[in-house]
Amino acid sequence: MIKTDQASKRHRQSETRRMRNRMTKSTILSAKKRFLAAVEEKNQEKAGAELTSLVKLLDTSAGKGLFHKKTVARKKSRLYRVLNSMTA
Repeated sequence: MIKTDQASKRHRQSETRRMRNRMTKSTILSAKKRFLAAVEEKNQEKAGAELTSLVKLLDTSAGKGLFHKKTVARKKSRLYRVLNSMTA
């Protein structure tokens, strides 16, 4: 049970941030699924467009502190490797 006004406000703030972060992570996961579906269809143009939007989402989330910048770099590297393996 929250006893002080300050603790109550911090709880509200953390709950708001948690929900915002959860929504952003869900959006990123959906974008990743769309990209991988395009790769499965072997549609290179669609996959490239999906990857561009996914990279933007990842970079934005790294800038806001949702993911560490090296985590985002690792994820992007793996996704680009998948895209480049389609052409080879």
